[in-house]
Formats: sequence, C-alpha cells, structure tokens
Amino acid sequence: MKPPPDEAAILAIERPHRDLWTYYLLGCLVVPPLFPLLVLPAWFRYHTMRYRFTAEGISMRWGILFRREIIVNYARIQDIHLRSNVVERWLGLAKVLIQTASGNAAAEMSLEGLKQYEAVRDFLYLKMRGVKDHAHRAADGAPAGEREAELAAALREVAQELRRTREALSSARATPASDSGHV
Repeated sequence: MKPPPDEAAILAIERPHRDLWTYYLLGCLVVPPLFPLLVLPAWFRYHTMRYRFTAEGISMRWGILFRREIIVNYARIQDIHLRSNVVERWLGLAKVLIQTASGNAAAEMSLEGLKQYEAVRDFLYLKMRGVKDHAHRAADGAPAGEREAELAAALREVAQELRRTREALSSARATPASDSGHV
C-alpha cells in the first residue's frame, strides 16, 4: 500500500517545473519556420502559469493579454487522468487531467509540467473522496452507518407514536357518537 501523498508538498506547488519550458521549446522546434511565432506564446504561457491548491479546490491561471483562470472545487471532480507523451516521459513530466460533470468530454483543467504527478493525482483522489465521504458524516463526526441506525430508531419511534395517535383518534371518534346523548 502506498503512503498518502505529502499534503504540504502538494499545497506548496505554485508553478510548473522548469522542464516544461524545455518541452515547449522542443514542441516549437518541430516546425522550424514557425519557431519565432510559436515560441513567444509558449514563453508567456510558461512564465505566467500558476497553480494554487487550497482546502476547497484547485485554481490554475495563465496569460498576459488574455488572462485565463480555472477554479475547480474538489466536490466537482469526477475523474482524474495522467497523460504523458514520449518527450514528457523523457523529461519526467506528465499532465494531470481533471474532469468534472460539466457535460464536456474534454478535461476541465489540465495541470501541466508536474514532476510529482502521481502524488498530485493521489492527493486529488483523497480530497475528492474526502469531500464525498464528509457529506455522509454527521455534524458530530459519526460515520454514515451509525447515523443510519440512529435514523432508523427515530423513524421506528415516530411510527409507533403515529400508531398510538391513530388508535386514540379512532377510539375518540367512536366514543363521542355513543355518549353524545343527542336525540
């Protein structure tokens, strides 16, 4: 069994690893004539990309002229994938693709340039499950099984009280008709 990911190390991630810039450069060199046009947007993307892991969710932002920011709460996460091509594997990088129930088949957020991608994935799974498990816990921290037993006992008491009330009402209806003394 794997040890849980180091939460402090994951929360401290703010920028992609510098090897992402190498990856972007290699991608721009695939088409040498277009290198001057492709390298500038890649440089701006790499140097402005920021991640923020909080207790509620993850945010990712980048851009100079057209600033983009994506915020995903842990409760909205449906699935998490890791993806890396040959060059990314050679550099020790991978993308963490986060999907939500937004109705889009593509990932809502793609965390790029991470060396500790497996730890980030495990951290996100723990947070995602923790949010969903937390919804199944009572305010006092009782597990769902204990809460269900308490709820069943309370419902049995309510059912017994309703039976007694129904019996009292039916006997009260029968009694006044015979004792009314009306002619």
